[in-house]
Amino acid sequence: MKPTDGGEDHVPVDQEIVAPTIDDPIARQASGAIGGPLGRHARIGANWWTPLRVALAVVIVVGALGIARDSYCRASNWTAPNKVVYAHACYSDIPHMYRLRGFAQRAIPYIDKGSWEQLEYPVLTGAIMTFSALATRATSVGSIDDEAGRFYDINAWLMVIAAAVAIWATVRTAGRRPWDGVMAASAPVIALAGTINWDLAAVALLAVGMLAWSRREPGLAGIFIGLATATKLYPVLVLGPLFILCLRAGRLREYGSALLGAIVSWAIVNVPVMVVAFDGWQHFYLFSKDRGADLGSIWLIFSQAGWQVDVDTLNKIWIAALVILCLGIAWLGLAAPRRPRFAALAFLVVAAFALTIKVYSPQYAIWLVPLAVLARPRWRDFLIWQACEVVYYFGVFLYLLDGVADGRGLKEHFYWIAILIHLLGTLYFATMVIRDIMRPEYDPVRADGSDDPSGGVLDRAPDRVSLVSSSRITVVG
Repeated sequence: MKPTDGGEDHVPVDQEIVAPTIDDPIARQASGAIGGPLGRHARIGANWWTPLRVALAVVIVVGALGIARDSYCRASNWTAPNKVVYAHACYSDIPHMYRLRGFAQRAIPYIDKGSWEQLEYPVLTGAIMTFSALATRATSVGSIDDEAGRFYDINAWLMVIAAAVAIWATVRTAGRRPWDGVMAASAPVIALAGTINWDLAAVALLAVGMLAWSRREPGLAGIFIGLATATKLYPVLVLGPLFILCLRAGRLREYGSALLGAIVSWAIVNVPVMVVAFDGWQHFYLFSKDRGADLGSIWLIFSQAGWQVDVDTLNKIWIAALVILCLGIAWLGLAAPRRPRFAALAFLVVAAFALTIKVYSPQYAIWLVPLAVLARPRWRDFLIWQACEVVYYFGVFLYLLDGVADGRGLKEHFYWIAILIHLLGTLYFATMVIRDIMRPEYDPVRADGSDDPSGGVLDRAPDRVSLVSSSRITVVG
C-alpha cells in the first residue's frame, strides 16, 4: 500500500497510507457494499483517484448540493415571507447583508455611513463581501433584489472554494491518513449551513495555518491563523493550546514565531481600517459584547426558563465558564501521561467556545469539522456528532417558524431539546477526544506508534516541562 514517489498526496514512500476499510470499524462494515475491505496487496494512490482528489470531489458535490437546496429561496431572491424561508430551512444572511449593510447603496463598509446599519463582521470578512459586491455590480443588471441574488451566488461559490481549500489542507495535514479528509468533506453541516454566512473562509484559513504548522513552518502558520482571526474571532483560540504544547516540549521559540506571524498578519489587515474608521471597525466587537442570550446557547434555555441577568453579568458568566474550561484544557495539556496532539487540544478549545458562547448559529458547527477529523478520525463518533448538529439545524428553523406562524413549528420547550442535543453531541465528541488524550492507546492516530504527525516541531519532541500527578512542575533535561 505504499504510494509511488512524488505521489499526489506527498506521503513519504516509507510510510503506508492508512486504509479506512482496514482501520475504521464503520468503514470496514460499510465496505461490504463495494466488495469488502482493501486487500493486503492493494496499492493506494496507484490510480488517478487519489485520496485528495476523492475528498475534493466529495466536498464540491456536497457544497453544490447545499447551493441547490437553497434554490427555493434563491428563486425569490430571499424576498419570500420568513415563514416560507424557515419552513424550507433555506435561510441565508448573505442576500440580506447586501440589502441592509450599504452594499446596495455602493457604500464602503466601516467607512461610509448612511441609513443602513454598520457592518458587524471582522475586517477580512468585510473585504470578501466588498469584493463580492463589486463582482455583483459588474455582472448583474436589475433590481436590488436581483443584485442580492447574484451576491448570494458569488459568495456561495466562494464558500464552496473555501471548503475545498479547507479539505485540501486537512488531507495534507493528515499525512498518512489522507482518507480522513473524505470524512470532513462529506460533513452534512457543510451542505446544510455552508451558505448561511462566511464562516467557511475562516475555516479554510485556519486549516491552511495548521497545515503550515505541521510542515514545520511556524511563522507561516501564524500568518494564516492571524488572517483567520481577522475573518472570524474563534481561530485565535488555537494559539492557547499551541502555547501549552510548546511549553511542554520546550519549543517556545517556534511558538514565538507563530505568535508574531499571527499578530503581524492580523494587524496588517486591521490597523488601516482602525486608523481610517475606528467606529466602524469596533462595531463587530461592540455588537458581540452587547448581545444577550440568543439562539442555540445554553444561556437562552436559562433565560427562557426564568433566569434573567443583564448583558454585562452574562458576559462575565460566559467568559468565566470559557476560562474555566480553557484552564482545564491547559491542565490536560501539561498533565496527560503523554503530550496531547495539537489537533486534539485545538478541537477541545474551539468546542469549549462553541459550548459556552452566547449565540450558536447552525453554521458554527463547520468550525469544528476539520479539527474533529484530525483530533479523532473515527466515522462512528463523527456521524453521531454530525447527526446531533443536523437535528439542531432543523430545530432552530422550526423554532423560528413557530415565531412567525404559530402552531406550525417547535415550541420553546421542544427547541430546548434541540439545543441540548447539539450540546450533548459536541460534549460526546469532546469526551472521546479527552479519553484518547488520557489513554493514548485509544487514539486512532497513535495506534500504530505515531506521536503527533500534524504537530510539526512537536512531533516526537521530548517533554521539557510537565505537570505531574502531585501537582508539581517538573522540568526535564
